[in-house]
Amino acid sequence: MKVVIVGAGGHAAELQDYILYGNQYNTAKEPIEIVGFIDDNPDSYNAYSFSAPFLGAIKTHNVLDAFYVIGVANIAFRRTIISNLLSRGAQFISLIHPTAIVSPSAKIGLGCVISHNSSIGPNAVLGDFNLINSRCTIGHDTNIGNYNFLSPQVVTGGFSKMGDENFLGTNAAVLPRVILGSNNVVSAGMIVEKSVEDNQTIFHRFKERITIVKTQE
Repeated sequence: MKVVIVGAGGHAAELQDYILYGNQYNTAKEPIEIVGFIDDNPDSYNAYSFSAPFLGAIKTHNVLDAFYVIGVANIAFRRTIISNLLSRGAQFISLIHPTAIVSPSAKIGLGCVISHNSSIGPNAVLGDFNLINSRCTIGHDTNIGNYNFLSPQVVTGGFSKMGDENFLGTNAAVLPRVILGSNNVVSAGMIVEKSVEDNQTIFHRFKERITIVKTQE
């Protein structure tokens, strides 16, 4: 299978590592051949040791007879880039790291990336073009819409729901049965404990007392 990675920055470099690892891990399956990388900023390509050539800008790219994987992490640009390439005939696929645990009853949409050591629970439903970063846990019966960005170690509780284009920072959590609307930002370490509508930023801190206990020598 031949693929073109859309993007040539840090996230694209991670996807390259996922593919190379998968080729070594899944020796019984057809290996994935990375044809090249496209990015509107050519300087990004030079910052990493890529195994395939730079194919030019996204906006002037002539769609190839290959599958495409989205390697642009910035949620502000992902949907526009994907929509533009889809309109020109690009065929996207999902990329699931071999170390991810995906329940057989889970449903994964088009163009998703599920990173290493993540867990997708029973009856979970993921829409299209979601980025599930490393060590995320998607609880059973979770329903996630489209174009969401889940940073490393995000957790969603069972029966929780999420709309579209949400950004969840590292170690954020959505509690069971809580509904998170669309276009929200959940800051790193925050817990969404009650339902949230659209276009909100969730950021709060609890006052804490620090207790220092002297250990016995």
